[in-house]
Amino acid sequence: MGKPTGFMEYKRENPAKQDPFARVKNWQEFQIIMPEKKVEEQGARCMDCAIPFCQAGTTMEGSGEIGCPVYNLIPEWNDLVYRGNWKEALERLHKTNNFPEFTGRVCPAPCEGSCTVALNDDPVSIKTIEFHIVEKGFKEGWINPEPPKSRTGKKVAVIGSGPAGLAAAAQLNKAGHSVTVFEKDDRIGGLLTYGIPDVKLPYDVVMRRVSIMEEEGIEFVTSTEIGKDYPAEVLNNDFDSVVLCTGAQVHRDVPAQGRGLDGIYYAMDFLRSNTKSLLDSEHADGNYISAEDRDVIVIGGGDTGVDCITTSLRHGCNSLTQFDIHPEKSTDRTDNNPWPLFPVVYTKEEGHKEAEAVFGDDPRAYKVMTKKFVGDENGRVKELHTIEVDTIYENGEKIRKEIPGTEKVWKADLVLLAIGFTGPEQELLDQMEIKRDNRSSVEAEYGKYATNKEGVYAAGDSRRGQSLVVWAIHEGREAAREVDRFLMGSSNLP
Repeated sequence: MGKPTGFMEYKRENPAKQDPFARVKNWQEFQIIMPEKKVEEQGARCMDCAIPFCQAGTTMEGSGEIGCPVYNLIPEWNDLVYRGNWKEALERLHKTNNFPEFTGRVCPAPCEGSCTVALNDDPVSIKTIEFHIVEKGFKEGWINPEPPKSRTGKKVAVIGSGPAGLAAAAQLNKAGHSVTVFEKDDRIGGLLTYGIPDVKLPYDVVMRRVSIMEEEGIEFVTSTEIGKDYPAEVLNNDFDSVVLCTGAQVHRDVPAQGRGLDGIYYAMDFLRSNTKSLLDSEHADGNYISAEDRDVIVIGGGDTGVDCITTSLRHGCNSLTQFDIHPEKSTDRTDNNPWPLFPVVYTKEEGHKEAEAVFGDDPRAYKVMTKKFVGDENGRVKELHTIEVDTIYENGEKIRKEIPGTEKVWKADLVLLAIGFTGPEQELLDQMEIKRDNRSSVEAEYGKYATNKEGVYAAGDSRRGQSLVVWAIHEGREAAREVDRFLMGSSNLP
């Protein structure tokens, strides 16, 4: 490294953000670009460690993750940024990640948890550096369409335009195949467009990359659901190979009394309707689930729950609470979560900071399980009855043990269920006679991605279950390599 003592000379810095109280009045991205000199100093903090776990890309079964799933060459582009070689840093970044502008915004940065500096100091600001590399690349005009020099004559259908589908399409196109991406929604992007609020990942950022991919020769077909609008059995006739990147869209539910009351929605229905109305008309059409003047309860303590908080605040909700069934995490690593595993520790996300700015308190309530929904005379939810629980494991099974005397009634007239997904939608898989595993996900071996049907592959959440955007990109890239190998007998794709 060019600055072996940089981690001792510079403290970690992150980009400034617009004041939480002010930014909830708009839908603009709130991260502020750092001065280049500051970013270069952050690159200098990357130490000359013997083993850069930050780029390991490993999942420890039953324990957690280590490093970057796409194997980003992090020490290399950190050093290049420190030296001011930004264009070369961008080239290094694009070697492993097709869409650093996505991960630089929404990835939880498992790489930083595995940073060697994090053993006894704040980790290198890897995500911040990645974000600034790619944004400088677009600003300077370094990122341009690069269509393949020749075509193979092979045609591939990619079903789903989320991060896995886009990554698979980009790589297959580089190999010279003619790629068509089918998306059932009216806009490209899948989860990136309709699952993540515009304040975190603006639609313009998604389309900036999609436009380049179109110029490179990829065809995008929207408002077309395979199996309904386009017969699944025709795919094999029209294409030489198919990649299933449909995501995991079957919602987990809360099977409590009163679940059928009005005012209870799945989080993704809430988020999708908001973004679609925002993009269609800046909410002028009114075609969205509004939290305005509502007492909102979000059930689920993960990222999607935080996205519901972010959105509800901008609607102008009356009150806001987020239920997390787990206990509050420690601010330090526990003994069973050692470095370099991804740190499972207490964090305050930007949505929590916004809620705290508006209402004065962190909106989270821990160890809370909903027992019953109660409605008013019009059939709309008006309150939730809950009890606190301890989570224990018996014979390998997770059990929620209720704590007597912790019953509570909560006022709410809008409830958002953000407790994850059980797997992909099954109808198309039935039509294509695709085998599933015991979790209802597509059965396709990791690293090979081939389903039981010759020429049909699967990647991303439809195969691995609900996961991170960066894992979806990784699987899309790897599946593309296997499809290329199937079509051509060998592959030069990474």
